Amino acid sequence: MKAVKKITIALAAMFPFSDVDAREWQPDVLGESYEMTRIEQPDDYSGKVRSTVIRHTTEKKGDKALLYVHGYNDYFFQSELGDSVVSHGLGFYAVDLRKYGRSLMDGQNRFEVRSLKEYFADVDSALNVMKEDGYREIVLMGHSTGGLILSYYMSNNQDQHPEVRGLVLNSPFLDMNLSKFLEKVMVPVVSVLPFKNIKISQGDSNAYAQSLLKDYHGEWSYDTSWKLEVSPDVTTGWVRAIHKGQKHLWKHAGIKVPILLMHSDKSVYGDEWSPAHNSGDAVLDVDDISKYGRRLGDKVTEVTVTDGLHDLILSRRDVREKAYASIFEWIDSLGMSED
Repeated sequence: MKAVKKITIALAAMFPFSDVDAREWQPDVLGESYEMTRIEQPDDYSGKVRSTVIRHTTEKKGDKALLYVHGYNDYFFQSELGDSVVSHGLGFYAVDLRKYGRSLMDGQNRFEVRSLKEYFADVDSALNVMKEDGYREIVLMGHSTGGLILSYYMSNNQDQHPEVRGLVLNSPFLDMNLSKFLEKVMVPVVSVLPFKNIKISQGDSNAYAQSLLKDYHGEWSYDTSWKLEVSPDVTTGWVRAIHKGQKHLWKHAGIKVPILLMHSDKSVYGDEWSPAHNSGDAVLDVDDISKYGRRLGDKVTEVTVTDGLHDLILSRRDVREKAYASIFEWIDSLGMSED
C-alpha cells in the first residue's frame, strides 16, 4: 500500500491538474456532504502555519466551481451556501485561512496578520486543489474581510490566474466603519507604528451574534470557539494590514474580471440588540461598500439586498433567497453553469 501511495503522489506531482487525488481528505465537522484537507504553509513570524480546504463531496459534474473565503472572526460553516452552489451545477470549495477555524493551531494568536499578502498562499493552495480536481473555470466569493482579501488578491495576481472568471463580494470590508477622526487620523497613525502586537479593543457587544445564533434571535448554529460571540481585540499589525489593503484598492484596484458587489440596503448601529439588527448590516457602512466597491474594476454589478444582514446569506430565508437568486443569475451570465 505504501508503494501505491508513493506512485500516486508522484503522478500527482507530474500531472498536477489531473484527476489523480493524492491528498488525504478527512470527514469534516459539517457532516457527510463535506470533507477537508489541511495544507502546511511556510512558517511565519509566529511559527508553524496551515490553511484548510473544505470541499463538497457531491460527484463532479463539470469543470466549473466556486471558492468561498470567510470574513474576520469567522470560518466556513455556511453549508446551505455550499449545497446551493452544488445544486446549481458547480463544484464547491471553501478555505479556512491561517489562524482561523479549522486551521487554528495551539499557541497561535487568533486571526493575527501583518500583511494581507500572507493570505495569498492560502488562496493559491485552494485554487491548486480545485485545479487538481479538474476544475478549469472558477468564481471567487468572499465575505467581509474575505471580500477585501480576494479583491486585494485579484488586484495583485489576476494575470497569473486565468481560471478565475469572476468575483462575488458579500458585504466586502473596503473601509473602516469608524468616525471621520478615527478613520482619517488615528488609523493612519496606528498603521505606521513599529509595534505590531499592541492590542486594540473592539468593544464587548454581541448584538451581531445575537442576530445570527439560534440561542438568541437568529437561525444558525456554529462553533462559538471559532466564531466568537464578541469580536476579540485586534492588533496594530492587523490594523496596518487592513488599512494598506484598503488604500491600495481605493486607488489601484484595476480588477479585470466581472465583479458582483452585494450589500444590505442599510446599516444598523447600537451595541444592544434590537429587532433592527435582524434587518440590516450591523458591522459595516453600506454606503462605503458601495462607494469603494464601484471603484474595484470596470465590470462591477451592484446589488442591494433589502433587509440583508452583514453576511447576506445568513439573513432570514426570504432575504437570502433573493441574494442567492442574484448570485446565480450573475454566474449564469458568465456561462459558469454550462457543462
